[in-house]
Amino acid sequence: MGVTVDVCAQVDDELVAAFQVLIPQLSSSNPPPGRDALEALVSSEASTLFVARLDGSIVGSLTLAMFRIPTGVRAWIEDVVVDESARGHGVGEALNRAALEHARRNGAITVDLTSRPSREAANRLYQRMGFVKRESNLYRYEL
Repeated sequence: MGVTVDVCAQVDDELVAAFQVLIPQLSSSNPPPGRDALEALVSSEASTLFVARLDGSIVGSLTLAMFRIPTGVRAWIEDVVVDESARGHGVGEALNRAALEHARRNGAITVDLTSRPSREAANRLYQRMGFVKRESNLYRYEL
């Protein structure tokens, strides 16, 4: 069957269970979202949740955040995660390509993302796909 990527249109038990497995592989400091949080994400106009399947099972996800500012449409790729069992099968690339095409169709002219330096395979993938490392200061304000 191979890898397929779709925009998530509804939250079901399979999706909730998949996030219980995927999010701990992405972040040790944030708990997996429950059904209500996933419902809010899927119904949000500012974000699009992409879900990847390998041989029919959910093995990855990516969130594309898009919003309009005075200078145009901004797009950010966030929270990309591929299950350890599915790495090396092109899942991450398929998710990113789907998000890039969606952003293009919806008026974005650039797509940004951040990735921790320790995620070496992910960083190699982004560079191979044509993402360019920017000279920028990234700031965070904790609330």
